Amino acid sequence: MSTPSDVLVVGASAAGLAVTESLRRKGYRGRITLLGEETGAPYDRPPLSKQVLAGTWEAERAQLRTRDVLDALDAELVLGERAVALDAATRTVRTESGTEVRAEAVVLATGLHARRLPGLSGAAGVHVLRTLDDAGRLREELLKAGRVVVVGDGVLGAEIAATARLIGADVTLAGPQAAPMRAQLGGEVAQLLAALHIEHGVRLRRDSPVDGLETADGRVTGVRTAGGEVLPADLVVAAVGGTPATDWLTDSGLVLRDGVVCDSRCRAADSIYAAGDVARFHHEGLGRSLRLENRTNATEQAMLVAANILGEDRPYSPVPYFWTDQLGVKIQVYGLPAPTATVHIAEGAVEQGRFVARYLDDEGRPLAVLGWNMPKQARLHRQHLLDRYAPAPRPESAAAPR
Repeated sequence: MSTPSDVLVVGASAAGLAVTESLRRKGYRGRITLLGEETGAPYDRPPLSKQVLAGTWEAERAQLRTRDVLDALDAELVLGERAVALDAATRTVRTESGTEVRAEAVVLATGLHARRLPGLSGAAGVHVLRTLDDAGRLREELLKAGRVVVVGDGVLGAEIAATARLIGADVTLAGPQAAPMRAQLGGEVAQLLAALHIEHGVRLRRDSPVDGLETADGRVTGVRTAGGEVLPADLVVAAVGGTPATDWLTDSGLVLRDGVVCDSRCRAADSIYAAGDVARFHHEGLGRSLRLENRTNATEQAMLVAANILGEDRPYSPVPYFWTDQLGVKIQVYGLPAPTATVHIAEGAVEQGRFVARYLDDEGRPLAVLGWNMPKQARLHRQHLLDRYAPAPRPESAAAPR
C-alpha cells in the first residue's frame, strides 16, 4: 500500500482535527485538506453542556487549538463549506458552493445532527444543543427563563438539566426511562443518579415519553407527555440524541446503516475511512459492529485511521469509555454495561458517595467498570476488561479485510 499524496478530511471537529494532527505527528508531508461546515475554528463539544452553558468558560476556551497551532499543521482549512456529495470511486467531494475536492485518501468525520422529534420544534423557546452557537443561544435564554423542561433523559439531557439547575433554573427532566441514563448506567446506578438530581431540586418525570408542545402566540408554554400531563415551560431543550450525518452520502455507494459502515480498520471503501460519531466499525474483540458517541472515541479512532492511511494495518478494538460530570459527581464508564448485568461494588461505598462498580454477565465475566467520584481507581479496574475487548490474534499471513 503506497502512501497517498493527499488526504481530504471531511468534518473539522475533534475527530477530523485529530486525524490531521496524527498524520503530521507520524511524519506525513503530503497535502491535507480539512473541510468543515461551521465557520469557526474546531472546538470541543463536551464543555458545551457544562462549562460553556454554565458560563464558567467563555466560548473561546472551548476551541481545540489556537490559530498558531492550526497554522503549524500546514493543512488547508476550508471552513463554512458543507459537503453535499461524495463520489467514492474517484474520492471526490462536492460542497454546497459547487467546489469539488479530490484526494487519494478521504476521511469522513462529519459527526451527528441533533435529532428533532416531530412536534418538538417550530415554536420560540425550543432549543437543541449540538454546536457552540446552540450553547450561546440556550444560555442567553436560560438566564431569563423561569421554568425549563429538558426532554430526553440520556447523557446530554441529564447534563443540561444539571447545569440549568446549578445556574438557578426551575428544571424538569422528562424521558421514557425509569431513571436518567439507565441505558448507559444500568438500573441500579441510574437510580443513584436520579436521587442526585432530585436532591438538587430537579423534577423527574420518569417513564414519560413526550407527545408534543403546548404553545401560545408562537411561543412554547408547556410540554405534553404521552400520558396526557402538561409540564409548564418557558424554555424547552430537546436532548433526544443524534443521527449520524450521512444524508450527504446517500448516493455515494458506501454502505450506510446508522452510520458509515466500516471494517475493523475503519475503512468504508478503498482509501475511504470514517472516524468519530459517524463511524460504524467492526469490533474484532466483540465480533460485531459498533458505533460510539463519545469524545475519547473521536480521538482514539482518528489516530487509528491516520495510522492505517499510512499503511500500519491495525484493527480498532477499544474498550469503550465515556465520562459525565453532573451536580458535583464525576462518573466514568469503561466498557458496555448491560441492563441485565450484575453490579458488584469493588471499591469504596455507595453511602460514601465514592465507589467503583464492576458489571458482570451471567457467567461472572466482566462487562464494564464504573467509577463514581473515583477516577483513578476506576482506571485501574479497567484492566479487568482488556481480555474481553481485545481482538483475537491474526495469523501473520492474513490479509486485511476489505
